[in-house]
Amino acid sequence: MKKIALAGLVAAALASACNQTKTTETASSGTENAGSAVDSTTGLNGLFNAYWEQQSRLDPLSATAYGDNRFNDQLPNNQTRAYRDTLRAFYQGYLTKLQQFDRDKLSDNDKISYDIFAYEMNHGLASLKLNAWMLPANQFYGLPISLGQFGSGQGIQPFKTVKDYDNWLGRVHGFTAWTDSAIANFRVGVRTGVVLPKVLVQRMIPQLQAPDIVVTDPTKSLYYGPVTRFPKDFSDADKTRLTEAYKKAILTELVPAYQKLGAFLQTEYLPKARATSGIDAVPGGKEIYAYDVKYETTTDKTPAEIYQTGLREVARIRQQMEAIKAEVGFKGDLQAFFKYLNEDPKFRPFKKPEEVLAAFENIHQRMLPNLQKMFGRTPKTPFEIRETEKFREASASAEYNQGSPDGSRPGIFYVPIPDATKFATTSGMESLFLHEAIPGHHYQISLQQENTALPKFRRFGGQNAYVEGWALYCESLGPELGLFKDPYQRMGALGDEMLRAVRLVVDTGLHSRQMTREQAIEYLLANLSTTRDEATSAIERYMAIPGQALGYKIGQLKIRELRAKYEKQLGSKFSLSAFHDELLKDGSMPLAVLETKMDAWAARQK
Repeated sequence: MKKIALAGLVAAALASACNQTKTTETASSGTENAGSAVDSTTGLNGLFNAYWEQQSRLDPLSATAYGDNRFNDQLPNNQTRAYRDTLRAFYQGYLTKLQQFDRDKLSDNDKISYDIFAYEMNHGLASLKLNAWMLPANQFYGLPISLGQFGSGQGIQPFKTVKDYDNWLGRVHGFTAWTDSAIANFRVGVRTGVVLPKVLVQRMIPQLQAPDIVVTDPTKSLYYGPVTRFPKDFSDADKTRLTEAYKKAILTELVPAYQKLGAFLQTEYLPKARATSGIDAVPGGKEIYAYDVKYETTTDKTPAEIYQTGLREVARIRQQMEAIKAEVGFKGDLQAFFKYLNEDPKFRPFKKPEEVLAAFENIHQRMLPNLQKMFGRTPKTPFEIRETEKFREASASAEYNQGSPDGSRPGIFYVPIPDATKFATTSGMESLFLHEAIPGHHYQISLQQENTALPKFRRFGGQNAYVEGWALYCESLGPELGLFKDPYQRMGALGDEMLRAVRLVVDTGLHSRQMTREQAIEYLLANLSTTRDEATSAIERYMAIPGQALGYKIGQLKIRELRAKYEKQLGSKFSLSAFHDELLKDGSMPLAVLETKMDAWAARQK
């Protein structure tokens, strides 16, 4: 999973509380790109450029994430009716302008752009018909969390110049108004019955009251971090001024806003929160989930169809797990095998975080020779493996944080290591690296961002099913990349794939089949090598962001289906490297658009 989502729809982040993975995710050679960069102010490219400029102003946090620092001092209040009305006019206006072009007369690549753009504008409009704005945040997603990631001084918001430091103060000034509007929206939800599950609210309150958030000493605040890391070239006068300004902002703006939201949730909202688990339990919830499923999978599959696919995939993967259990000679059932993998000390050889990071780099080095055979295109963006920062490691998962298009910020594979002695080699280290790092998110996101021949909404946008589907598909490449030779690493990889399969069952179960939180937790424990705490956290994530977890397996299954189809069609003419390059060349797109593009590629190979 990526840390900052792919931009694309402002609605995905702002208008729908159900598309919350603010997550991101190719390129021709540099010389080709330089000559074909999209910079026209007329025609279709002009439309796309105008759209991206306006979208960056509407969503300046995403602009910052993609290296556009012009709006780093801005934090618009996306919780107001006026903002939603602006979005509605924004999407409809650009859709109307797009429809003035004759698609049949466009080039093949412009047809792809046309189809993706129409898809996104239509979904943006559809999201604004939902009442998800009454759920402004939850324990997994929302501005109170992401603001901390931007403002810690260790994230995406730059803190290199005096202007950078002043920009952040400007952004902070908008948080009080956002909080007040979010509370007002929560109250509308209380009146209409569109409220969060009680257990999720109980998770949110400690986050808002965290000791590095609600402080009496501003130097103890998470947001004081940039002050402790002033660049050496700052003057004493600037340091003094900024130090006082940051202390004031923390004590008079940030702390009161967090306190107000936390107190509201605890005293007023929590008693009205619901006991049910699925979004379909609230008024308009069935429509919200139908939208989420369609948007997150980029298909017309129904929750019932996806549920059945999940059951089949769980059964298939369990069979392979049983085979590995037999291969290593373990006596006992699968549950006992899971416990053995979780608890036996031999699977926990690490003593220091540096050893865990070195083990991941060893995986990288072992696969390099085969990578060169399977990919003709590789990114120029630098890549690093880092330990997750301490301030957020307790609740963090391993993740990829995309680099900047100009290479000034590397793509980073973050690994949380609260206690190295408890980090298990059986956790699927090889498959995790393939997914989050190389060739998963790092290759796909970097190649896409580097491709200046794509309009910006494609360079920096993305669809969950494609992005996460590709990363999950990459996990299956382990044997071809010289990995998975150890049966326990294969078991870890199966565990990772099983996680994505059970999601199909529990996500649709929770939100369309009245499955309870407790039933969903038990289903995970029955099919995964995991702890109850981990299973609980996962289920509560799916409760918070309905539908998002479906994209991984649906996307992977489609990519696997396409590969098998072309291997059969092309026979000796099929090249895996060429297949991968074509799949990544034009960036993320809805799965139906991808299949049309890939079918045309296969026809050319014949």
